Amino acid sequence: MLMSSESNAMGPLPGNADRLWRWLGRYGLIVALVMLSGALAVAKPGFLTAQNLVIVMRQICINGILAVGVTFVLLTGGVDLSLGSMVALTGVLAAHFAHPGDYALVVPVAVGVLAGGLGGAANGLVVTKGRVAPFIVTLGMMTIARGLALVASGGRPVSNLSAGFTGLGSGDLAGLPVPVWILAGVALGSHVLLNRTRLGRHVYAVGGNELAALASGIRIHAVKIFAYAICGAWAGLAGVVLAARVTTGQPNAGVAYELDAIAAAVIGGTSLSGGVGGVGGTILGALLMGVINNGLDLLNVASYYQQIVKGLIIVGAVWIDRRASR
Repeated sequence: MLMSSESNAMGPLPGNADRLWRWLGRYGLIVALVMLSGALAVAKPGFLTAQNLVIVMRQICINGILAVGVTFVLLTGGVDLSLGSMVALTGVLAAHFAHPGDYALVVPVAVGVLAGGLGGAANGLVVTKGRVAPFIVTLGMMTIARGLALVASGGRPVSNLSAGFTGLGSGDLAGLPVPVWILAGVALGSHVLLNRTRLGRHVYAVGGNELAALASGIRIHAVKIFAYAICGAWAGLAGVVLAARVTTGQPNAGVAYELDAIAAAVIGGTSLSGGVGGVGGTILGALLMGVINNGLDLLNVASYYQQIVKGLIIVGAVWIDRRASR
């Protein structure tokens, strides 16, 4: 009893501290989201209105789709910095096929997703076959895709889009914005793929221990190319939704979107070292960032202070991730 009293007086035991960090790593995001929402509801009663919550949901859709895609790449231990430029390129390409009376709605959507998937697969090929660091490869692709977007658009927005196409970004279905349903489909499909298929298990295995995965007969290069390809495909879908929302294909769209997407995934518990994370946490991370952005807007906080807040949150999330993984 004396030993126990002395230990309590000196502070938590090391084992208790470890358990606390692991608990924070698992449930801290939910607690933070609930506490932040409660605080904003008190400070700004309008925060919890149905209208504002729908606004929050609509605002997180683009980042949510991108974050789900980059989760695949991060799980393999890679990174993709080309997402924002891919959004611009695929939005411009999709817009070219979305003029009234030209093609069925499926055509511009397919063009955007396919173009993004091909760009992602190209990233994966250079990373694996060329043995170039993902940071360098995707940084190069970021510049290439932005240049292609400017070439494809002639440096001008591509406008005059059909009502059916713009409805993908601004329409409603069953009381919810169409982009919310798109994000839900992306999240559900990706979750099933990662957690209920052999390919998904291979993604985790490659990121957890690449040498062990190779010894187990897993095709390392194929898995990584797949991860980058699906990341690019979801970026293409995000580009389509963004073009539909702003009613033009903007060659300058998506600047720094990759940073918000990676931040959402990391805040949601996806490790930058690979092998740990998932779609559920990523969606929570995107939601937390959306609530923060919306709350700061409601509180009339200047945009440059908002960037500081987001940066601190990212650093804090990575710090907790490192502590929880020890």
